[in-house]
Amino acid sequence: MFLHDEAFNAETEYSSHQHNWGQIICVKSGIFVLKVQGHRYLAPSGFALWIPPYTEHACYNKELTWFRTINITNCQIMPDYTCLFGLNKISHAIIDSFFERNILEPESEQDLRLGQVLIDQLLIESNLTFYLPSSNDKYLAPILKELELDPANNKTLEQWAQTVFTTERTLARRCQQKLGMSFRMWRQRLRFLYSISLLEQDKSIQDIAFSVGYSSVSAFITMFKNIAGVTPDLYRSNTGFKKS
Repeated sequence: MFLHDEAFNAETEYSSHQHNWGQIICVKSGIFVLKVQGHRYLAPSGFALWIPPYTEHACYNKELTWFRTINITNCQIMPDYTCLFGLNKISHAIIDSFFERNILEPESEQDLRLGQVLIDQLLIESNLTFYLPSSNDKYLAPILKELELDPANNKTLEQWAQTVFTTERTLARRCQQKLGMSFRMWRQRLRFLYSISLLEQDKSIQDIAFSVGYSSVSAFITMFKNIAGVTPDLYRSNTGFKKS
C-alpha cells in the first residue's frame, strides 16, 4: 500500500492511462470526475472511487478538487469493476491518521494492520456503480441533459413527459430501469452535487438553495442533510471551505 495527497486545479485533465495496481481515490473536497470505458463516474467528498488494476481511465475536473489516493497491489478481495464506496468515520480517521503522520507507505505492524482495517471498512459499505447515472434512453437523455445545465429547473415528471411526448408512468418506469432510482432521487443527487461546487465558492446558503431550485432554505438544508448526513454549513466547515 502506498498513498498520495493530491489536488486538481480547475479545468485540469488527465489523459487515458492505467496502473498495474488498484487505486482508491478518497475525495476530500469538490467532485471527482472519472471516465472509464465511456462511462462517467462522479464522486463527491465523503466518497471513494475504486479503480481496479489495468483499468483504462481518464479524468477531467471543472472545479478545484482535493483527494487522497490509496494504492494497493494485492487486490483480490476488492471488486473487479469500477465503483464508489461511502467513507465511514473509521475510514476517515485511519486515512487522516496516515497523512497527519506523513505515513505514505505503511511499514510497521501497527500501520499495516490499520491499512487492512481500512480495506475491511470499505468492503462493509455498500458500493455504488454510479452516484449520478446517465442514460442514452430516447426519453431520459434530453431531460437529464437539460437538468444538468439547469439544476434549478422545477418541471414535474408529468411536465417532462409532455415535453418528450410520452406519459408520466412511462418516464417513472424508465428512471427505475435505466437509472436505478426514481426521478426525484436523481434530481436530488444532481442538486446536491451542484450545491457542493457553490459551497466552495463561498456562496450563502440562501443563494445556493435558490440556485438549485428550492424556494426555502429549510427544504434545501433538509435535502442536503438527508444525503450528506450534515448541514451545508457543517459540510463546508468539515471540508475546509470558507463559511458564509
